[in-house]
Amino acid sequence: MAVLVLAAACSFGPPDPDEAGRPPNLPPPSAPASSDPGGGQEVAVTVLAKNLEVPWGMAFLPDGAALVTERDTARILRVGPDTDADGLKVTEVQRLSEVEPGGDAGLLGIAVSPQYKADKTVFVYYTTATDNRVAKLTLGGKPQPILTGIPRSPDDNGGQIAFGPDGFLYVGTGDATPGRQAQDPKSLGGKILRITTDGRPAPGNPAKDSLVWSSGHRNVRGLAWDSGKRLYASESGQKTYGELNLIQKGKNYGWGKVEGSASDPAYADPLVSWPVAESNCAGVAVLEHMIASACLLGKRLWLVDTTGNGTLLGQPQALLTGAYGRLRALTAAPDGSLWVATSNQEDGGDPGPDDDRIIRLVFADGGAGRS
Repeated sequence: MAVLVLAAACSFGPPDPDEAGRPPNLPPPSAPASSDPGGGQEVAVTVLAKNLEVPWGMAFLPDGAALVTERDTARILRVGPDTDADGLKVTEVQRLSEVEPGGDAGLLGIAVSPQYKADKTVFVYYTTATDNRVAKLTLGGKPQPILTGIPRSPDDNGGQIAFGPDGFLYVGTGDATPGRQAQDPKSLGGKILRITTDGRPAPGNPAKDSLVWSSGHRNVRGLAWDSGKRLYASESGQKTYGELNLIQKGKNYGWGKVEGSASDPAYADPLVSWPVAESNCAGVAVLEHMIASACLLGKRLWLVDTTGNGTLLGQPQALLTGAYGRLRALTAAPDGSLWVATSNQEDGGDPGPDDDRIIRLVFADGGAGRS
């Protein structure tokens, strides 16, 4: 375990009860975190799992285990809650033969049904030879596609899926073109979609009988909600800026017309934008009023504090810069910690002997482990 100090203090309280799962059975930290005389925020870092291959999506089961997808191998892994000599025990659940990996395509997002204890259903987003699609399955069973025809490309496939507080499934897609599909209301590319568990348009979508919740996206690979039910999404693959967006119903986020902030009221401005070299972020997670995003080119976590109404508070802070290489998957665990996965076993990465890894972050004021 390592202890890092974040220069600007962040304040978190104990996590709310989480019906989606119990904390994993983690080994105790090897050393206690010491106080920082400068008043900074301490972050304890523990490697939970090693020797994975481009972990892409993470979602927790009710027993505290995490389901982790590997993009290129098309495997679904079960991580924890049991431990072994290397950390949390990693077990292959199944390998999806339907997946056609290549470039940034493959087995991508994963989401656990809010009614998992009753229906045992898991949802996955993956690439085939002709499209990207969302399917549901019981672990070990054959995927049943519920949404097909999402445009595919070598690099910009979107891929994040997550259940919102309203119980509907949100799907982040990629433009897959030089900017044409994100502005086309008839295309599923460059959108955030909001669907039922059967793949139909969710009630209350901006346009009746449309799957689209928001448009004008380049490549959405992270989705997360705060306690006020506000949705945040990462934006990557643009030419100049990476973005963290506060997503609102029916809004257009500008790709391929504008990047970053725009003077045109037709397009929503990002909550935060960074130069591409410092961002190209994927996973997004929320701890109370802090929004975190895991970055590939930037090789860091960006931490953004917000006010109670979701507006930006202070300046974004970088964490883990260069320490673990490319960072991709990110999720808030049931115990109030963050889990982040490296993505070094791919083009552009510089893998170490233990890569790829899943890392657990505990913020000193965060109360992780108290639940």
